Amino acid sequence: MYYGDDIIDEVRSANDIVDLIGSYVTLKKAGSNYVGLCPFHNEKTPSFSVSGRKQMYYCFGCGKGGNIYTFLQEYENITFVESVQMLAERAGINLPENTSAPADAKKKQLKELVFEINKKACGFYHKFLLDERGKLGLDYFKSRGLTDETIRKFGLGYAPQSGGNLYRYMKSLGYNDDILKQTGLFGYNDRGEPYDKFWNRVMFPIVDKRNHVIGFGGRVMGDAKPKYLNTQETVVFDKSRNLYGINYIRGKLEHGLVLCEGYMDVIAMFQAGYEFAVAALGTSFTEGHAALIKRMTDRVYICFDSDEAGQKAAIRAIPILKNAGVSAKVISLAPQKDPDEFFKNNPVEAFLDRIDNAKSSFFFEIGYIEKNHDMDDPESKTAFMNEAAGKILAFEDEIERNNYIEAFAREYKVKAEDFKALVAKLSAKKAGIDYEKLRERREQRKSVRKEDAIEKSQGILLTWLAYNPERLDSLKKYINTDDFVDEPYKTVAGIVFEQIEKTGKVDAAGIVSRFGDSEEQSLVAGIFHKEIEDDGDENSGRAIREVVKNIMKYSLDHKSATLEDISQLQELVKKQKELENIKIDI
Repeated sequence: MYYGDDIIDEVRSANDIVDLIGSYVTLKKAGSNYVGLCPFHNEKTPSFSVSGRKQMYYCFGCGKGGNIYTFLQEYENITFVESVQMLAERAGINLPENTSAPADAKKKQLKELVFEINKKACGFYHKFLLDERGKLGLDYFKSRGLTDETIRKFGLGYAPQSGGNLYRYMKSLGYNDDILKQTGLFGYNDRGEPYDKFWNRVMFPIVDKRNHVIGFGGRVMGDAKPKYLNTQETVVFDKSRNLYGINYIRGKLEHGLVLCEGYMDVIAMFQAGYEFAVAALGTSFTEGHAALIKRMTDRVYICFDSDEAGQKAAIRAIPILKNAGVSAKVISLAPQKDPDEFFKNNPVEAFLDRIDNAKSSFFFEIGYIEKNHDMDDPESKTAFMNEAAGKILAFEDEIERNNYIEAFAREYKVKAEDFKALVAKLSAKKAGIDYEKLRERREQRKSVRKEDAIEKSQGILLTWLAYNPERLDSLKKYINTDDFVDEPYKTVAGIVFEQIEKTGKVDAAGIVSRFGDSEEQSLVAGIFHKEIEDDGDENSGRAIREVVKNIMKYSLDHKSATLEDISQLQELVKKQKELENIKIDI
């Protein structure tokens, strides 16, 4: 799918970034901007700034920034094209159907049809549940303690015992088999005869973040196999990249998210008032699931079944969450098996105590390892200590690693110095792996890029020009785009100078869109997010003059260092002398 610059600009102009981000983040007016807690990293003091004038955002804490498209891509984990479509729908703009990629248009049309059919199927199953023919399914939900309100909220339904009901319903609505085959709702036997894949099952609609019904999970009534059946992967459904209950989660969850195993677990959590739970869709927890969770929170409480299978599933999920940058704790529901059973046997507020007493993922893993060792046997206990030391090595930060060494030593009553020596010895034995270098490289990738003095000067001047485009003519007596040596400042300066000369103004948000990489967009947004107040007094004028001189000096130094033609040296020396006494009237 491709949209021209005119469409992209129209959609961007029709949506106010303060209104959009304000629907995700609590913003407060602060001077000419709005501030709030950054949705992209944990913080207690607001460093996330949104400018209505520039139609841009920037976080001074983590360095993320951009325009309205960048925000949606980062927050909702969607593509640029999807962000255009989402904002166009929000603004009531009809996007052109004709694109330079016919295959994309055809795929989009197919997806819309599948969404439409899934929505009608959801209504069919729900209506059937409330009909006298759905009594078996309704009795099941009632036996699980669900209220009428909860059944309506989650759109629960029932697929009738006799097959073919849904197929006949869809045919009566005019849908052809070519489309129905791609929904995952129907199968076709060797003779090409259709049948409903879901029958005699209570139905759980699966809904995405944009409230599209993308598939279904069905639990059989009786002893047939499989007990749970999910929609096969389709053009709209990828079970490894969606989570049950995600459509009810709004904004960044600072308090964390509860990760459950099944549909009924999530529903039980919501009915008890804990409306921040999700579950994987009948599959093992994946990196795709972790990436979705990272968009919503940096903290997860794993609440899997308390049996052996559930504990193993938690052990598998912990490193996946950790690699995604999400910290995990594990909730114990024992002696109950799962949230559904827990709330039937305890007051709803008792779950808060389980959250408060949740184990850190490290000590949960250590406890799981301990169960496989005889702590009264010296050899087995030594093996346990070595495995625990191996887990400690997973902590890249030295301070964090030492904190866990001390915590482990207290918990298992060993000398911290002895256990620390064991960790160091084990690290040294890891052939071919330099853990310290690995830690440094990862820390470098995670650290926010700090501006040096010249980068700050270049950013200040470009921000000042965005506010004062009429000053470009006087400025050009002393400085031009070649004096912006580093990228992306040089490219941005070229665009700014060109925009002012052509239109008399600077479209900062539009400039961000010219950079395709999200890191570049954040950097460019940071360039334009310098707080420059030009009130016309001597102080502000003096500050800008110093900025110009800094850039000019840096430019001359750079040219001197890279000079190839000796005949140009005399001219550079002359300019360097002039710089000492230059009087810039700005």
